[in-house]
Amino acid sequence: MNLYKKNLIRFYGIILLALLVGLISYPKIVSKIPPVYNFLSQMKINLGLDLQGGIHLEYEADISKIDSEKVDEAMQALQDVIERRVNAFGISEPVIYSTKSESGRRLIVELAGVKDIAQAKSMIKETPFLEFKEVGEPDNENQIPEDLLNQLNEQAKKKAEDILTKALSGEDFNSLAKESSEDPGSKDEGGDLGFVKKGSFVPEFDKILFEEDLKDGEVQQQLVETQFGWHIIKKIEQKGEGEDLEIHSAHILIAKKANPEPEVNYISTGLSGKNLDNASVEFRSQGLSEPEVAIKFDSEGTKLFAELTKKNIGKPIAIFLDEQIISAPTVQTEITNGEAVITGNFSTEEAKDLVHRLNQGALPVPINLVSQQSVEATLGASSLQKSLKAGMIGLFLIIVFMIVYYRFLGVISAIALLIYAGLMVSVFKLSLFSPWAITLTLPGIAGFILSIGMAVDANILIFERTKEEIKNGRSIVGSIEEGFKRAWTSIFDSNMSSILTAFILVIIGTGFVKGFAVTLIVGILLSMFTAIIVSRTLLRFFAGEWMEKYPWILGISRKEIKNQ
Repeated sequence: MNLYKKNLIRFYGIILLALLVGLISYPKIVSKIPPVYNFLSQMKINLGLDLQGGIHLEYEADISKIDSEKVDEAMQALQDVIERRVNAFGISEPVIYSTKSESGRRLIVELAGVKDIAQAKSMIKETPFLEFKEVGEPDNENQIPEDLLNQLNEQAKKKAEDILTKALSGEDFNSLAKESSEDPGSKDEGGDLGFVKKGSFVPEFDKILFEEDLKDGEVQQQLVETQFGWHIIKKIEQKGEGEDLEIHSAHILIAKKANPEPEVNYISTGLSGKNLDNASVEFRSQGLSEPEVAIKFDSEGTKLFAELTKKNIGKPIAIFLDEQIISAPTVQTEITNGEAVITGNFSTEEAKDLVHRLNQGALPVPINLVSQQSVEATLGASSLQKSLKAGMIGLFLIIVFMIVYYRFLGVISAIALLIYAGLMVSVFKLSLFSPWAITLTLPGIAGFILSIGMAVDANILIFERTKEEIKNGRSIVGSIEEGFKRAWTSIFDSNMSSILTAFILVIIGTGFVKGFAVTLIVGILLSMFTAIIVSRTLLRFFAGEWMEKYPWILGISRKEIKNQ
């Protein structure tokens, strides 16, 4: 592949990227295509408290009874408990972190989009409910009486026989399937099952297709009964031989009626998280043994647990956390010492997670509300509009400056900057579908705008070096390549120093400082991509010998060029 073709492929790649980020960042472009617009409009930027409005709560943690070396662990556990508590209420992307204060430690909770401050305080302080239940008799309320079930299945079979009669009499099989089949996987396709090899279906079905001599286009003369119901089978065609034999078929299914599985009925025992002393991970023996979860009750819990295990030997006891079952170990023997072991083929991480959840029966550290603040949505919206307006004005002025000063190079820079802005917005939107969702805050917007300046800074370094090479008598195409080559070291060093500084802010910073740093890091990485890859690809595609006659198009007069 020659150089021209490589440049052409890269150019088309940049065009495709520009179209893609344009659609994601501004889906109104395709508002007249409802399916595409509806899909793209679901991608939204997750706004922080300062932009969306919401509630800011600050709690003082009582760490007076905790050993100094365990304070960090206790605060992390407190943060995890409250985060899980808040997530249970369906609040998107809560910001929860701890800070040091003059009096000790504080926990900051920011709930974007929440308006009811009383509800917010209630969900923070409320203790997750841990409960032990025994298994009662299955709930048969939804069970169908046997005689009625038989009657329904007789009716279903009669329906299948009527459809078979119609199919054998020549009625359109495709239409019959669409009207009557109860197989959701093939109904809309007229019962079509495609080409399959032997062993793809249940034995009764396979026997008709592969062992009986059905002709192409023929419908099986009798109903085929399987565990799923009654089938009317049509062989369409076959191909291959022996082990490679494949048969194309269609079917109409009239499903059997069956009783649903009875729901398990759990009975409260009075034994709950208030009776749990602690839970821990243990190993049965040294070496490669599987981890177990050991639990210990207080005196009241010991008594209740002894009674509970005595009457449930050979039966499971279910452990519920916030009405969700997390484990159901089977009782092997009566337990009178208030200690028990939960086994379940846990990995070490799973066992630790279960212990963590069991110990969440109460907040690990007492907390007291010391500050609360409500941010109105209108104030947040106003801040967002002003920030976006400032960013747009800044971007516009930068583009105008670059075009006026660098002319053709400035136009390329402007295109790269617009692609960069689209990439940033797309990353914000797409991050919500990843484990590293980005929440946009006012400091985050500041990081975004700052990274625009850094993207331009990279272009300026490249363009200035390019102009110097042209003035020294080098060809314009050669000067562009040399400009990128010689400016790269400076660009890399300056941007890496900024990224390292931002990483330090991410590690030691909190709240909005982290938001600024994360946005800045993403912005710098994308700005390097657009300044080096996008700009270079565009210049390689458009630049050529034709520019030698018009150096002014790059902001250079002929008098400045040596040997001219």
